[in-house]
Amino acid sequence: MPQHIDVHKQFASFFDETNTQTAAHAVSKKLADGHTCINIENYNNEIQQNEINEHDTTPIFTQKIDITELKKSNWVTENTENTQPFVLNNGNLYMHRYYCYETDIIEQIKKLIENESGSGFFNEDALLQHKDFILHLFSDHTILEENTSEENINWQLVAAISSILSNFSIITGGPGTGKTTTVAKLLAILYTIKPELKVALAAPTGKAAARMKESLMAAGIRSSNGQEKLIREINNDLNSNFNKLNATTLHRLLGYRHGTHYFKHDKSNPLDYDVVLIDEASMIGASMMAKLLQAIKPSAKIIMLGDKDQLASVEAGSIFGDICLTQKECMNSASPARANLINSFIPEEKAKVNSSYFFNSDITNPLQEHIIELKKSWRFKSSEGIGEFSHAVINGNVPDELIEKPKPESGQYVSVNNDYNSKELNELIDNYQDYINEGDIAEALKNLNNVRMLCAVRSGNFGVNHYNELIEEYLNKKGLISPGDSFYENRPIMITQNDKEQNLFNGDVGIIRKDKDKDKFMAYFEDPDSEMGFRALPTTYLSEFTTVFCMTIHKSQGSEFKHVGIVLPGDENTPLLTRELIYTAITRAKESVVIFSSNEVLKKGSINQVERASGITKRFINQKN
Repeated sequence: MPQHIDVHKQFASFFDETNTQTAAHAVSKKLADGHTCINIENYNNEIQQNEINEHDTTPIFTQKIDITELKKSNWVTENTENTQPFVLNNGNLYMHRYYCYETDIIEQIKKLIENESGSGFFNEDALLQHKDFILHLFSDHTILEENTSEENINWQLVAAISSILSNFSIITGGPGTGKTTTVAKLLAILYTIKPELKVALAAPTGKAAARMKESLMAAGIRSSNGQEKLIREINNDLNSNFNKLNATTLHRLLGYRHGTHYFKHDKSNPLDYDVVLIDEASMIGASMMAKLLQAIKPSAKIIMLGDKDQLASVEAGSIFGDICLTQKECMNSASPARANLINSFIPEEKAKVNSSYFFNSDITNPLQEHIIELKKSWRFKSSEGIGEFSHAVINGNVPDELIEKPKPESGQYVSVNNDYNSKELNELIDNYQDYINEGDIAEALKNLNNVRMLCAVRSGNFGVNHYNELIEEYLNKKGLISPGDSFYENRPIMITQNDKEQNLFNGDVGIIRKDKDKDKFMAYFEDPDSEMGFRALPTTYLSEFTTVFCMTIHKSQGSEFKHVGIVLPGDENTPLLTRELIYTAITRAKESVVIFSSNEVLKKGSINQVERASGITKRFINQKN
């Protein structure tokens, strides 16, 4: 058996100084864990507390990093004009490439913001000229006594107006806060001001891109007489513009060059769009974010949507969350002049932006007024069910009374079950009958989203592989499926590797069934652009895929299911177990959640936070690159 090779040690061995070897090993290892850099002070504190490398007997990889010696190293630079493998900046040590990614992200965002003066077609005068139309678009905002004063503010309108006046915008918020509805209304205003507008829709995965377009096309507005009307049907021109919209993956948008790290569209060949809308932006790593921003024309707009509390990208860098953190103390604040303009479009006093959100003109934060968090969930009540539980998790405090709260007779709920083999598990699995018994392919594909089991890990008794087998065995005993070969009737599958030739992307979910002649197996995938609502592909064309009765929580990002079962590991010290992971899993559900876990594991996991070292937040706030 070949011995395990530690690639981080191999990398460190290229350097001829002991202190540099220690630093190289640390940076390489942290990069693999998603960090774009290491903070040397924090790293040395971890070493002192024996929290890392505790089983490593190689002395140089268990000692502290001497920052004074590091500054003298021939391999390290503090002046980025000198190209060295490592960059030291404000106490953070980076691999050169990742420092450049961070720098590019910061510089490109600042350039977009600097280009806002004048704003071309999209300025205050243009907004005021279409005031009646905007008032009509947002007439469905509802003020409720049960809401907090913060929730009653019309943040969707605030986000739309702010994004129209900005070249760089982020609209963040939890599930059901209306991010897509806000963007649909925003697009309606932009198209009304400039009908010939060129708009691109994109997301990190094909699945998220398809959902984005589907949601935009379904977005509606409730008019004053209570009638629900699709935004794109307000007039024929809008309908035509919305119908032309196509969503794609980031790789396809930028023009992926096979076998390289480069794209067709970059700084020298920017995208030919006036507006670029990106959904599920929290899933974008540092490398892709830098390349995306470089491909945006300085005169164009980029609007990113995402939930800042969700899991960060699988790739290195929690860029979306780090950018949102620049507004930690001043989220949704606005200058009095901006607030007064926005309030002129809000007739109800309780829905206006109040003075507690005004900032002083002497506060210099380049991203103020560019990041808006939607505060009101229209899907979940914050005082019960999924809304209450997810808030408790993300705030790091899940009390016993919430865990032990009995299931309501009706409505949304979260249930915690300490028995991994309980009757509740069988009841969840029974929901898979909905797609199996549905003869219509398009409806079966929709019904597949009625339930999904989610695991924190892939292997072991608490992992995806085990639960996929368990569910197959249960459904087989009930005579609903007959697993055995690679393909069987009604096998649910998930693509695990991009296949551009077949237009299949990592995360796409489908169903295996025989064709109408019962002659050969076909794979069926949802396709909103098809008249049938799906497309078929011979199974011989499939390469990388897996069964998907159960999936990892990471893979579930960007998806929604009626009922969700969550399996947490038996060990409360599992490194992956964090509040962001649990929050992401819970908020995939629309109706019910069952968490299979001990109370101790659930509570400990809700205390742990994802901490990824990055310089983005401080570099923005300090205005120092």
